[in-house]
Amino acid sequence: MGNSHDQLPAPNDTVDIRLISSESNWIEGAAIQQLQKTAELNGMRAVAGMPDLHPGRGYPIGAAFFSVGKIYPALVGNDIGCGMSFWQTTLKLSKLKLDKLAKSLSDIEQPLSEDWDEEVRDGKIGKNILNDEFDRSLGTIGGGNHFAEFQAIDRIENQALFEEAELNKNFTYLLVHSGSRGLGQSILSEHVTQHNHNGLQESCDDFSAYMAKHDEAVRWAELNRELIARRFMQAVRCEGRPILDVNHNLVSPVEVSGSTGWLHRKGATPSDNGLVIIPGSRGDYSYLVKPVEETAHRSLFSLAHGAGRKWARGDCKARLDKRFSSEDLLRTKLGSRVICGDKELLYDEAPEAYKRCDDIIQSLIDEGLIEVVARLRPVLTFKTQGRCDK
Repeated sequence: MGNSHDQLPAPNDTVDIRLISSESNWIEGAAIQQLQKTAELNGMRAVAGMPDLHPGRGYPIGAAFFSVGKIYPALVGNDIGCGMSFWQTTLKLSKLKLDKLAKSLSDIEQPLSEDWDEEVRDGKIGKNILNDEFDRSLGTIGGGNHFAEFQAIDRIENQALFEEAELNKNFTYLLVHSGSRGLGQSILSEHVTQHNHNGLQESCDDFSAYMAKHDEAVRWAELNRELIARRFMQAVRCEGRPILDVNHNLVSPVEVSGSTGWLHRKGATPSDNGLVIIPGSRGDYSYLVKPVEETAHRSLFSLAHGAGRKWARGDCKARLDKRFSSEDLLRTKLGSRVICGDKELLYDEAPEAYKRCDDIIQSLIDEGLIEVVARLRPVLTFKTQGRCDK
């Protein structure tokens, strides 16, 4: 794609379209077309595609969109508040045994037991969550590309930043990727039933009603990730402390170039919220990075949220089943273990279906958007014991 970013043709002079990428990072043409098409929406002022940009259902994934006077709930999608939390655990790497670790997670997918009732109640009160329709889903990962992964520090890239974050390479880390589950889906379904994919003017009552539900779903997703992390740590008999928690799918007020409006993130990591982690596939490295504040505006205060898909789900098994059995895919080239009892999901989420995370990271470095703090390697990735509830 040329240099670290390209200015793409825009539908009019009022919209800025930028793609953060590099020659080594291939981006599918259909994703770029979706990015340009989305820029045509009424009220859109700026669009930024991340290095992990790939096609979605009508809208690209891995992008940020700035609009004035209007929001587009369909851009946020059904998994409102989807994001990642990252924890340093007290589980020492020197004492970690993969077989024992995997066995400890045998019952981790069930709804939280009554022992968790008080913690759930306190968490909902603390985050002002009134909705109780989806309480049985709290503490559960879900399907698709969601996961919980134990990781180890593979390499420290910036010792000063590593120490500033009070990290320790001798301990195991836990990365949780999940969102608002059925709650987010219900909010989008209600909006689409009433408004199709049309946006909402910020002066209308439906705008206020959607934003109230949206904000609650974001808080629900944050609580969900915390409960997932705590139950995983409880299962392996360790404790931990949160390093970060960020949302990839949401809309929030922002000022861009002197204009006040709304920033939609569709699979994009915020670069205005401290340290973030950019994960590879389950067979690739992940990167803990510090956003560079001075350059954050270049990408609409957003970064890549992962490696980005190369292949569409549903195409993966046909591409891979002659090369890999399902048993082969339960081990990775980095020596990590995968727990996934859903054969279709096992192929759909195979490392080969994703881009190299190194290329994504390098594009962000070339644009001057990040400083790398540390590289992490997967130890054990948990998807599902059986056919997962999406």
